[in-house]
Amino acid sequence: MSPTRRGGSAPGNRGPAAASLAAAGSGAPFATGARALETIRAKRTKHIIGLISGTSADGVAAALVEVTDGAAGRAAATRSRRDAEPGPPRVRLVAYTTVPYPAEVRQRVLDVCTQPVTTQRLASLHYLLGEYFAAAAAAAARRAGRRMNSVDFIASHGQTVAHVGVPDAADPWGRAATLQLAEAAVIAERTGRPVIADFRAADIAAGGQAAPLVPYADLALLAGPAGRIALNLGGISNLTVLPAGARRADVTAFDCGPANMVIDGLVRHFTRGAETFDRGGNRAARGRVHDALLRELLDDPFVTAPPPKTAGHEQFGQPFLRALLARWRRLGADDLIATATAFAADAVSLNIRRYVLPRHAIVDLVAAGGGVHNRVLMRRLARDIAPIRLRRIDEFGVPSSAKEAIAFALLGHATVMGMAGNLPRVTGARHASLLGKWTWPPPGALRGAARNRV
Repeated sequence: MSPTRRGGSAPGNRGPAAASLAAAGSGAPFATGARALETIRAKRTKHIIGLISGTSADGVAAALVEVTDGAAGRAAATRSRRDAEPGPPRVRLVAYTTVPYPAEVRQRVLDVCTQPVTTQRLASLHYLLGEYFAAAAAAAARRAGRRMNSVDFIASHGQTVAHVGVPDAADPWGRAATLQLAEAAVIAERTGRPVIADFRAADIAAGGQAAPLVPYADLALLAGPAGRIALNLGGISNLTVLPAGARRADVTAFDCGPANMVIDGLVRHFTRGAETFDRGGNRAARGRVHDALLRELLDDPFVTAPPPKTAGHEQFGQPFLRALLARWRRLGADDLIATATAFAADAVSLNIRRYVLPRHAIVDLVAAGGGVHNRVLMRRLARDIAPIRLRRIDEFGVPSSAKEAIAFALLGHATVMGMAGNLPRVTGARHASLLGKWTWPPPGALRGAARNRV
C-alpha cells in the first residue's frame, strides 16, 4: 500500500489527562479534547490500534485490539494512582496486518540508524514514516471490517532510529536518549483519531533506559501460576522473566543480543538486496556452524554483561556486520549465516543460564517475533534451554507477528487510564511514569469521538 503524500499537519495538544487539557485553555478545541478523553476513559471496552516497526525495519505492524477494563483496573484509574497494581484488562485481538516499507524507505531507515545524515533528511523521513504508520492503521481497521471512527485512539511506538540507554561516560555533554520516527500529527490528520506516541521519553527523563517496555504487556498476557519467560525474537532478542504468580515488582527484563539483525544483514549482503531474511532458516540449514567464530561472537561484551541492558543498531547493526565480514569473509555465505543463527540462539540461552535460572524456576519459554519462523534457530534454542519447554505465543491466542503492536495498544490503554506503563525495576527509572504524548486530530473528528459513547 502506498500512503498518501498530500495533506497538512494536524493541530495537536499533548497531555496524559483531561485536566491538563482544561488547564491549557478555555477555547472550543481544548474543551472538545477534554470531553473526548473522558468519553474514552469512561468506556469499559476500548478499541485501540497499536503500531510499531521494529529494529529489522521491515514495515509497520498494526493490531486492532479490544481492551476491556477489569473492576480493579477501573478503581485504580479512578484513584489516579500511578503505582497502583490493578488486575490485568481483558484483551481481544480483532485484526492485525503489516504494511511493508518499500526497499528504498527501508534502506533509508537502516542508514539513519548508523550513518551520518543531515537533519533535513532525518526530518523528512520522520514525516514520511508518519504516512506509512497512518496507512497501517487504516489497513488494520479495514482488515477488521471497522470504520476508523469506531477506533477510540491509536498508540504508536514509531520507528526507533537511535537508542542510547547509557550515555558515553567520556562525553561530559552526553545524555541517555532515544529517538523514534513517524510523526504523530500525520497519523492523527490522516486517520482522524487521537494518537499517543513517544512512549519512551518519560522513562528516559526519569533516569531509566526506556527499554524494554513490552514487559508491561507480557505481564498482562502471559503471567500465570508457573514461571515463564516471554522471549521476542525480532532484530534483537529480548526476554521478560515472569516468576510464578508474578506482579509488577517481580518482573525483570533485558536484551540478550541480536536475533534476526545479523542474519538479515548477511542475507542482504550476499544476495545484494534480492533477499532480506533467511526464509524458514533454509540458508542456515545448508551451512555449517564455525565453532571458533561462534565462540568469538559469544564473548561479545554486550552478550556477557549482566542486566539491565538494551541493544539496537548501535551494537549489532551495519558497523558490526562490516567488521564481521572483514574478519571472516573467507567463510562461505551459508556457513556465516548458520553461525549467526547459532549465535542468536546461544546468546539467549547463555543469558537465561547466567542471569535467570540461578534466581527463578522456569517452566516455559514463550517465543514471539519473526525469529519463530526460522526452524534452525528455534530447533537450536529448544535444545539449548531443555528441560525448559519452548512454546510459541500463538498457543496463547496471540499471533507472533502481532505481539508488539498489541503491547503498545496496551501501553496506550494504561496511559489513558492514568496508570504507569514502565516498570522501574526493568528500565532502571527512579519511579513509575505515565508514558506517551497526545496528539489530537482536527476538532471535527474529535467532536465525533466525544459523541461515540459505547
